[in-house]
Amino acid sequence: MASHLARALRPSPPPSAAAAATATTSVAAAILSSASPLPAARFLQLHAHLLRTGLLARTAASAFLSLAAASLPSHRALPVLLHHLSPDYVPSTFCLNGILRSLCDPDALRFLRRARALGRRGNAFSLSIVLNHCHALAHARQLHANVVAEGHSLDALLITSLVSSYAACGDGDSARKVFDEMPVRDTVAWNVLITCYIRNRRTKDALKLFDAMRGGENGEEPDDVTCILLLQACTSLGALDFGEKVWEYAVDHGYGAELKVRNSLITMYTKCGCVDKAYQVFCETPKKSVVTWSAMISGLASNGFGKDAISAFEEMGRSGVAPDEQTFTGVLSACSHSGLVDEGFKYFDIMRYEYQLMPNVHHYGCMVDLMGRAGLLDQAYELVVKDMRVTPDATIWRTLLGACRVHGHIDLGERVINHLIELKAQQAGDYVLLLNTYAAVEDWLKVAKVRKLMKEKGIQTTPGCTTVELNGEIHEFIAVDDSHPRKAEIYEKLDEISKHLRIAGYVPNVSSELHDLDSEGKECALAYHSEKLAIAFALLVTPQHRPIRLAKNLRVCVDCHNFTKVFSGVYNRLVIVRDRTRIHHFKEFQCSCNDYW
Repeated sequence: MASHLARALRPSPPPSAAAAATATTSVAAAILSSASPLPAARFLQLHAHLLRTGLLARTAASAFLSLAAASLPSHRALPVLLHHLSPDYVPSTFCLNGILRSLCDPDALRFLRRARALGRRGNAFSLSIVLNHCHALAHARQLHANVVAEGHSLDALLITSLVSSYAACGDGDSARKVFDEMPVRDTVAWNVLITCYIRNRRTKDALKLFDAMRGGENGEEPDDVTCILLLQACTSLGALDFGEKVWEYAVDHGYGAELKVRNSLITMYTKCGCVDKAYQVFCETPKKSVVTWSAMISGLASNGFGKDAISAFEEMGRSGVAPDEQTFTGVLSACSHSGLVDEGFKYFDIMRYEYQLMPNVHHYGCMVDLMGRAGLLDQAYELVVKDMRVTPDATIWRTLLGACRVHGHIDLGERVINHLIELKAQQAGDYVLLLNTYAAVEDWLKVAKVRKLMKEKGIQTTPGCTTVELNGEIHEFIAVDDSHPRKAEIYEKLDEISKHLRIAGYVPNVSSELHDLDSEGKECALAYHSEKLAIAFALLVTPQHRPIRLAKNLRVCVDCHNFTKVFSGVYNRLVIVRDRTRIHHFKEFQCSCNDYW
């Protein structure tokens, strides 16, 4: 249609001026009525023609404004919209909704204010459209005020959009307040609140909503979306028992056959270290999607079953399901965690050449980790600086820096640190790696400089937190924690455990403590890390025949890793720890990661 316009506007000797005007008018009208977006240059050409010929009549105003919003970037569309938004060109509510959907958050608010000033206040649906694209807290509060002032507080769709908007802006408290004030809450509203809590890392609060929904007075019940969201929350917390309760509910209410629910269950099981249960669900799933296969492959990889993950990938190919980028991330991760160097290069080539998939930063990260574990540090560095087709991020450099620490390659570690500094990374984890590297060689002057830099930039490290699930309830521990109601028993049990482990040969690894303390001071600082407190609590409350399951929000430190290995042998317990990077299975003085994680 745009080409027709260009030909119509191109100077040519027409049969008559009247015929040309009629033809051009018809083409312009057809373009407006088609509602198909135009390239920006073509739209501006049309705009100029309509202004010059006076064809922008009142009957075409709504179509023109909609076309402007759809064809131009938001910042360029707004001046055009505001210019033509006059009392003679006030759009219909339907047109207003389309325009608001096309504009970015602040521009949509400006346009909405102008439309209201001209007497078109829109409706609750218009406000909900803006709220669904609102990512600034100030704008969400402004729209909230409009909702109340215009009497839309009883509109369930609009109030649900308001809860979602506050959640997107990171204000979980306001989202909950609005939710509590809703006169009627449907399942969608509950799901939005659960999403809000998960997004804002209030995962324990999300789980509490499950029982609250089931006891609701208005008949709202969890649906398949609720089950998926709660299984994701259980995955994050390592809450196996609660996850199985959600799965039982899903089966009882007819959601057990839903593929997305089963995929979420497979991921939950693998993240909790229950590979056998995950595999059983996987085998019982009749129509497996690429997501199903990828979840199983990634789960096998993170639990240290590299060869099984590769076998699953090969079976996936025979089943006729084509792998995607996520699948190859799992396969390459499997090769990395299991030290399968040749296989890793093989599948990296298969991804690029056989399936024509462009490697992303996660794939390169797996390859760097693979080579780093094998001691091929210089080759890994060459891959990052010369061969990567995407810009390396801080995670890539962090992976390589960790390998430098393991293999004692200090010179390369210094170069990697310089790359991290050049990125001006603001994540606390990047700076903690610098602290770890300098502390490992006891360069306390540089440790002090990094700490000063972090203080100047206002960068705060995330406190280490370890969780244990007991009867569906999550118990959290931080270092030197004194908030637990059973703290006296926990500390007494931990002291008893430490004595037994020392007799068995456990020696605290003081390199895990980053402060410049003497040996005794470092041992004291290490004694009550969150993992150790969690193990002591779990030993008090978990039957002998059940594994001890922990979830850590950060990477397990070297000392706690050694502590848990010795504990598993002395107390004859299987301990499964899910940290930020993988799942560790501790048994009989050994760990499934082979001491590299």
